[in-house]
Amino acid sequence: MPDPSPAPHTGRGPGRLIVALYGLLALAATGRSVLQIAEYFERAPVSYLLSALAALIYIVATVGLARGDRTSVRVASVAILIELVGVLVVGAISYAAPSAFPDKTVWSHFGQGYGFVPLVLPVLGLLWIRRNRQARAAPTAPIG
Repeated sequence: MPDPSPAPHTGRGPGRLIVALYGLLALAATGRSVLQIAEYFERAPVSYLLSALAALIYIVATVGLARGDRTSVRVASVAILIELVGVLVVGAISYAAPSAFPDKTVWSHFGQGYGFVPLVLPVLGLLWIRRNRQARAAPTAPIG
């Protein structure tokens, strides 16, 4: 008799909220970065390009977590690690050199303009991936 419970998947259960948050951040970061690049690029090109990079990373993480297969989750893991490093580095630089970040971007000031979600979400994403990886590796007891 087949096991009726589905295999662990990063896009199921609480993972749906994480995928939704990544999707929302992808839309918000894409919209803001496109506007900033189109209208204000000369004011802070590096900061706006970093914001566009963040948007791309959020898109990759969203798709990888939503798909949930092994390869997609690995790609999402790398994207989320890059995101975490990015928000920490850019966040620190934006405080150390505020003139380089005249406007809020997704990673500046550790994501303050986005309610610090960019700082917290990669930690939650990595923990969720780890939990799912452990659940997949755990042996299931035979029924019967």
